[in-house]
This record gives sequence, C-alpha cells and structure tokens, in this order.
Amino acid sequence: MEETLKILVVDNDEVDRIAIRSALTTAGIQMELSEVGDGNDAFSVLSITTYDCVFLDYRLPDRDALTLIQQLRSSEIKVPLVVLTGQGDEQITLQLLKAGATDYLSKSRISPETLSQVLRSAIRIYQAEIQIDLANQQLRESHEQLICKNQELERQQQQIQMQKFKLLEASRLKSLFLATISHELRTPMNAIIGFSQILLRPKFAQLTHQQADMVERILNNGKHLLMLLNEVLDFSKLEGGGLDLKTEIFDISKEINLVISEMHSLADAKNLSLLVQTDLQNPLVFNDPVRVKQILINLLSNAIKFTDSGEIWVEVKELPTNRVVIIVQDTGIGIAPKDFKHIFEAFRQVDQTITRKYPGTGLGLAIIDSLVRMMGGKVFLESKLGVGSIFKIELPRQITLPTVTANAPASQLDNDDFFYPAQNPDQSSSQARKAPIEEYPKFKNYFQKN
Repeated sequence: MEETLKILVVDNDEVDRIAIRSALTTAGIQMELSEVGDGNDAFSVLSITTYDCVFLDYRLPDRDALTLIQQLRSSEIKVPLVVLTGQGDEQITLQLLKAGATDYLSKSRISPETLSQVLRSAIRIYQAEIQIDLANQQLRESHEQLICKNQELERQQQQIQMQKFKLLEASRLKSLFLATISHELRTPMNAIIGFSQILLRPKFAQLTHQQADMVERILNNGKHLLMLLNEVLDFSKLEGGGLDLKTEIFDISKEINLVISEMHSLADAKNLSLLVQTDLQNPLVFNDPVRVKQILINLLSNAIKFTDSGEIWVEVKELPTNRVVIIVQDTGIGIAPKDFKHIFEAFRQVDQTITRKYPGTGLGLAIIDSLVRMMGGKVFLESKLGVGSIFKIELPRQITLPTVTANAPASQLDNDDFFYPAQNPDQSSSQARKAPIEEYPKFKNYFQKN
C-alpha cells in the first residue's frame, strides 16, 4: 500500500491550485492536500504542521517565495519546497535553490507526469539532505569529542611529564643522599675497623680472651657494615652514571683464584666445598680487574649465603667470538620462577620481611647486572627450588668504553626462564638461547639425580 503524503499548496490563484490538485490526483498520488493563499498563512501552518512537500507559488500577494523561504530557514523550519514559477521567473531559480528551495517547476509544464516526478524527486533530495545533515552533526559531535579527549590526553601527558620530572629529581636526590651518607659513614667505620685491628695485636694491648672475643666481634661487624656501605655507594654511583671502569690487561684466572682464596673461609664456616676449574688457553683480558672481582665476590657471597650444604663450583672457560664466561653453580635453596624477574631489582630480596633468614641490602645482583651491562656482557640464570642455581656471566675478552650505560633498563626475562640484558650491543635476543645443563658437567649429574 502506497504511503499517504501530506502536501501543502501555497498559491493565491484558485485556478492554479485546482490544476495542481488535479494533476496529483490523476498521477495516483495518495495524499492529504492542504491549501493556503499567502505567505503569512503558509508560515503559520508550517510552524505547527509537518508536511512531506510544499508547492509554493513564487509570486504571493504579501511576499515572494524567496522571502518566505529565507524566513522559514531562519526559523529552522525544514520541508521539501518546490517553487512554481511563471513566465519570466526562471532567472531567479538559482537564488531560490541557494536560499533553500529543493526544486522548481514552471507552471506551464504542470502535468500529472512532471508533477509526480518533481514531487518524488524533491522528497528524495530532502531525505538525502536530512541524512547528510545528520551525518555532519554526528561528525561535528565526534570532532568535538575528539577535541575534548585530545585536551584530556594533553593534560594527562603534562601530568605524567611533571610526575616524571619529580621522580627523576627524587631519584637524583636519593642517589645523592645515599652517596653522601655512605661516604660520611665510611670514615668512622674505617676508624672502628682500624682501631679494632690495632687492639688485637699483642704488642699494642694485652687483652683477656673475653675482651679479644668482643673486639673481634666489633671488627667483623665493622667489616660487614663497611661492605654494606660500599655496596650502597657503588650502586648510587652506578645509578647516577658516576662509576667509571678502570681498564687494564690482566690474568683473569689469577684474579678468580684470589677471590676463591678470600672466600674459602666463608665456605669453610658452613662446611661447603668451594671448587674452581679454569679452562682458558689465553687467560689475558682487557677489563677492570677490581670490578670483575666484585662481580665474582657478589656471586659467591650469594651462593654461600643461600647454600646450607653441598658444593659451590666456579668455572671459567672461553666462548666463540672472543668472549669468556664465568659460571657459578651452587646446591642452595634455588629461586622460584615467579621471582626471576625481581631478583635483579635494587633493594629487592625474595624474602622482604624484617624477620628474613638471609640478611643483606638486596643490591648484590643489581650491581652485578649494571656492571656486566657496562662491560657489554650478559647475565644468564637457571635455577630450581631445592636443587640450586647457575649464574653465567658472559663478557667480551676486550671491552670497549663506553658500551652500555649503567642506568639502562634492567635485565629482562626471556621465554626460557633466563635473564639477559635488555640492551645488548653484540647479540640479538633471538641468539640468547638457553644453554642446556649438559654444558655444565659438574651440575649435570646433580640435576639428573634430583
């Protein structure tokens, strides 16, 4: 069933209105037809009633169609408008269309076919214009929303930037405070250690056994505190980029043997076997011997601290591409996979409680990680709870300064539960693959037995 259209005819000529009505009826248009004779009546009717189309005579007794169309548009009254022009009015059609008319038709061409065609065309054009207006409105609203969101994002970015500056300043002040307090505490601590050593010399003091025992405790605790202060001072320098490597050519096997001899007493105190194997055709490297020793001391200190029984092995061997590797293996408590990504963080320990069994600052592995990255090396880790851990330090035989900055991002965990430096100058992460346990002969049998 065809839709019934509401049509308004605005014309003061009764003959013209009859002609329009007759043509629409003959064309078979289902309609409700209304008629008015002037512009005022047309404006009043259109203000309160919605029509599907209006046939508007150009020349009305109170105004012309152009004035009425402008009045309707200024009042935001929208309706398809077909202007009916007489002889000689065609030259103004462009103005009518610009003002808002949908179409125009010369009265001399009124017939059922043309009137029906113009009517349907005007309705389609009007509906298309409505859709375009709606789409434009939605675009404007979306644009305004995007502007608001961009403004909000800019505000958030400014806040983030401000927070970043505050965090950087807080980090700088923290590093400065740590460096200052560590430096200030080292002076009295060195005095305590020095005087304790003097008191323990027989020629300077005749102490009873009980007194000597108390002085030895003072000395040991002083050395322990000095070691902690040195760790904090080193870390603050590393974090602030103030630590420089002092490179020279040295025999890495000799330095490792010196560290092993220094750490034997700690291992013996816990009845742990401390073994070393060196497999180097050329033991000479170009690096900082003090910092290489520091890396190994920290690794061995952790291994001894977290191993209650069993053995600790140190192995040094050559790798292709002119690199050396230091491997420290233990039969300690091991590390859970969920803790792998945290252990290289500064001041982070697996047990963070104040009643933890194993003391320390939590800086040892963070310092190792930073130093190894400064040297252009990599840190690898494999561990099983209750079985033990393997730390593998790969270093270039000859380091180039500067390599990786000490404040680069911390180590990241790869898919094989190994840690490797986030920024690596010589090897992509795809090449940093998990070395099988079979590469470590001493550890192979232990893992297979357990």
